[in-house]
Amino acid sequence: MHQAWNAWGHVIIAAVLALPVAAIGSLLLARRRTGRGHPSPWRTAVADVAIVAGTAPWIWMILTPGTEDGVHLVPVADLAGQLALMSPGAALVQIGGNLLVFAALGALLPVRSPRFAALLAVAAVAAAASLTVEILQYVLRLGRVSSVDDIILNTAGAVLAALVTRKWWARPARTPAAVHPPS
Repeated sequence: MHQAWNAWGHVIIAAVLALPVAAIGSLLLARRRTGRGHPSPWRTAVADVAIVAGTAPWIWMILTPGTEDGVHLVPVADLAGQLALMSPGAALVQIGGNLLVFAALGALLPVRSPRFAALLAVAAVAAAASLTVEILQYVLRLGRVSSVDDIILNTAGAVLAALVTRKWWARPARTPAAVHPPS
């Protein structure tokens, strides 16, 4: 844990300091959307800003240059190696961090829009975003390992977070015809 704080403490501090800016951003975005025919401007503004604020620090960490290079395409092999070679604390940080990368996205995307109010939709968006990040790590030659296990864990974290917010998911707008079908 101490090693994780030394490596990423500055990111955590920056993320915490950005919270007031995110709150003001949500307020301004909601005000801008109010009166423009936007359905639930407060809900979508808060969700939009929280998705960015909750995901950006993790992307910052992931795209920071590292000291290892490689591509691991065999599912679960990288994860098993981490569990076998790392201390329990380091493995917990690595696995927990991967589960949290797109947790804000998974939790709030279905709250924001009924189009994404399904676990499969959340999984598809999270997997696509995670694949993009892994490709960027490889293409930019950041000294990072690009692993299919990271995609699996990132996607699983988004889906688990979506399950936590399920009772707040957006529902499709009802049209008058849907409320009272013709007889």
